[in-house]
Amino acid sequence: MTSLVELRVLEGPNLYFPRAAVKLTLDITGLASVPTEVAARFARRIGLAQSRPGEPDTGFRQRFAARAVARLVRTIAVESGTTRLAVRVRPTSDPHRLVVAYPWRHRERAQEMGRAVAAVLDRVTDDDIDAAVARAAEAVAGVALGEGPRTITPQVPVVAVTGTNGKTTTSRLVAHIARTDGRVVGWSSTDGIYVDGELVEAGDYSGPSGAGRVLAHPEVQLAVTETARGGILLRGIGVSRNDVSVVTNVSADHLGLHGIDTLDQLAEVKGVVPRITRRDGWAVLNAEDPRVLGMRSSIRARPWVFSRDPDAPAIRETLAAGGRATTVIDGWIAVLEPGADPDPLVELADVPMTLAGLSRFNVENALAAASAALGVGIPRDQVVAGLRSFRTDAEHNPGRMNVFSLGAVTVVVDLAHNEAGLEALLEVMAGVRRPGSRLLLGLGAVGDRQDELIERLGEIGAMGSDIVAIGHKQHYLRGRTTEELEALLRAGAERVGVADVPAHATEVEALAALVAQAEAGDVVGLMCHAEREAVYDWIAAQGGTSDTPEVLAEKVRRARG
Repeated sequence: MTSLVELRVLEGPNLYFPRAAVKLTLDITGLASVPTEVAARFARRIGLAQSRPGEPDTGFRQRFAARAVARLVRTIAVESGTTRLAVRVRPTSDPHRLVVAYPWRHRERAQEMGRAVAAVLDRVTDDDIDAAVARAAEAVAGVALGEGPRTITPQVPVVAVTGTNGKTTTSRLVAHIARTDGRVVGWSSTDGIYVDGELVEAGDYSGPSGAGRVLAHPEVQLAVTETARGGILLRGIGVSRNDVSVVTNVSADHLGLHGIDTLDQLAEVKGVVPRITRRDGWAVLNAEDPRVLGMRSSIRARPWVFSRDPDAPAIRETLAAGGRATTVIDGWIAVLEPGADPDPLVELADVPMTLAGLSRFNVENALAAASAALGVGIPRDQVVAGLRSFRTDAEHNPGRMNVFSLGAVTVVVDLAHNEAGLEALLEVMAGVRRPGSRLLLGLGAVGDRQDELIERLGEIGAMGSDIVAIGHKQHYLRGRTTEELEALLRAGAERVGVADVPAHATEVEALAALVAQAEAGDVVGLMCHAEREAVYDWIAAQGGTSDTPEVLAEKVRRARG
C-alpha cells in the first residue's frame, strides 16, 4: 500500500496559499500505527528529537503525525537544495489521512517532492530511515525543474463572484451593468463563456480555465468571473488577483466532497476569493451572513458590505472602519459612505430582478451587484440604468426565478439546488399566489448531495406547498439511482405528514403533470436543473408567456389583496 492517495497541482491561489501550490493527500496509517520507539527514531531523523509521538493509533499520535509530515517535507526540501519552503498540514474526516500543501515554482520538481514524501512514509518502519530520507532528497534534486505556474496576472479589471446561492445571478447582473456602460465584458460562469453578451463556449467554466479564456480574449475590457468551490479546491483560482470580489452567502451545498464537510470549511474555501482582492480594491461581503462577514479579518482590500437592514451592526462597524455599505432605505437601494448622506440609487420597485421587491435573495443580489459595479468604477447613472433594465427572464437570467403566465396559472422556474434556494423559490411562489389558491411544486435533487440535505429538500418542499411531485434530473444523478433519490425525498416529505409523493422521469414531465392539476390562480414552481431549454419550449408550446415587470407587479398586488 502506498501512502500517496492523491497528488494535485493547483495552478493559482487556493485554500492553502495565495499562489500556486501542490496538494498531497496522504495515508498516514503506517506512521500512526508503528511502535512508539519506531516513531521516535523517525522523528529524530527529521529533526524532532524532543517530540513525544504518543501511543499508536491515539489522538496524540495523529497530532504528532501531522507535525512530523510537515517537518519531513521541509527536511527533504532542504536536503535537495531548497532553502525555504512553506508547508500547510490539515486533518481530514478520516483520522488516517492528512492533506499537505506547499507552494511551487517548478512543476516537475514540485511533483517529485510529493512522491518523495510518500516514499519515505512507505518506509517509516525501515531500520535505515536515514537512507530512505537521503534517497528521497536525491530523487528530488535529480529531477528537471519543469515549467512554472500558469497563473494569469490580469491586464484588465476583474470582478470575481463566489458564494453558494446567487453567484450566477449576481455575476450576470454585474456583466449587464458593465455592458450598459459600453464596455466589452467577458464573463465566465457555470453556463459558459460569454464575450459582449454572446455565448462563445458552452459548459461549466466556473473554474480557472474559464477565467483564463476570458482574459485571453483581446477585446475584453472587463472580466466577470463566477468562481465555484470545485474550481478552487481542484485547480486553484486561475488569476493572481482581482479588483473587486463578491461573496453572496455560504449555505449547505456540496458538503462531503473534496474534504469539505462543514459550513465553516466551505466558508474558508469561498474566502480565498476576497483574500486575493487588491489592497486598493473592494471586497463586497454579505453583512447578513456571519461566515461571510467574518472574512473581513482575512482580507487586504477595503470592505464594502450589503444588507437589507440599514441599521445592521455590521454596516455601522464597516463605515466606522472606513468602508462602504449598500442597503435599502424607504424602498430605495442606497449607498452609504462614512461622513456622508445616503445616496439613493433607485427604487426597488424599478429593479425588475427583485420581482417587485418580493424576492429577498434577489434584493440581496441587486445590492451586491450594485456595490461591485460601483467598486470597479462604473459610473453611478450607468449602474442605475443597468439595474432598471436587467430582467429575470429567460434572456437575461435563464433558470433563475423565471416567471411565466400559462393561462390563469403562474409558473416559476428556478435552479433551487439547495435548502436556501428552495426556500427562496417557495417565497416567490407564495408572493404571487392569489388568496385561496394553491402552490404546486416540482421537487428534485442532484445526486452529489448528502443524504440529510436531500431529505431536507423533501421536507421543505412538502411543508411549503399544497401539492408536490418529484421530477428527476437524469443528467445529474452523479452515481445515485432515481430510486435512491425518490426514497430520500419521500422520507423528508413524510416527516411533515406528506405521503405517496409521485415521481416523474424528467423535469418536463413533472411540470406537465402539475400544470394539468392546477386551477386558475394557482402557482406551479419547478426546481429546474437539467432540462431548462426543454422546459422553456414546453411552456411556449402550451401558449405560455414570460411575465413582464408590469405583469409581475400586478400579480404581487393581487396576492397582497
